[in-house]
Amino acid sequence: MSNLPRRCRKYLADRGYQFSEYAENGWVGVIVEPWKLPEGKYDHEEVSLLLLLPNGYPDSAPDMFYLDPWIKLRGSATWPNAADVAVSFRGREWQRWSRHWSDWRPGIDAMPQWLVRVRHALEIAR
Repeated sequence: MSNLPRRCRKYLADRGYQFSEYAENGWVGVIVEPWKLPEGKYDHEEVSLLLLLPNGYPDSAPDMFYLDPWIKLRGSATWPNAADVAVSFRGREWQRWSRHWSDWRPGIDAMPQWLVRVRHALEIAR
C-alpha cells in the first residue's frame, strides 16, 4: 500500500513522469527517473530524483530531495551548497539536497509545488 496520495500519483502519471514508490526503513520514497537537469548547468544532463515523504505528507512539508548520480556544477570541483551528504535508500547512495520550505501550505500544496521547488533549487544552486 502506498502513502503517496492518489492526487500526487495522478499528477505524476498525467504528466508522463516515470516513477516508482518504495517503502524502506520507515521511509516512503518516490523515485522519478529520468529527471532532467537545467541545460548546461551541471556535469550530468539527467539523474534519478528521490523524494522521501515526511510523516503526514502532504500536510507536512517536505524538507529535502535527493539525486543519483551525484552532480556538480559544470566546471566545478565541489558540490553545490548544502548538497554534500549521502543518504542510503534502495541500495543507492543519494546526494542529499538540504532545502527547507517554510512557506508550505498544508492542505493545499502537494506534488506539483514540491517539483516546482526542486526545479527552482536546481536552477539557482551555487
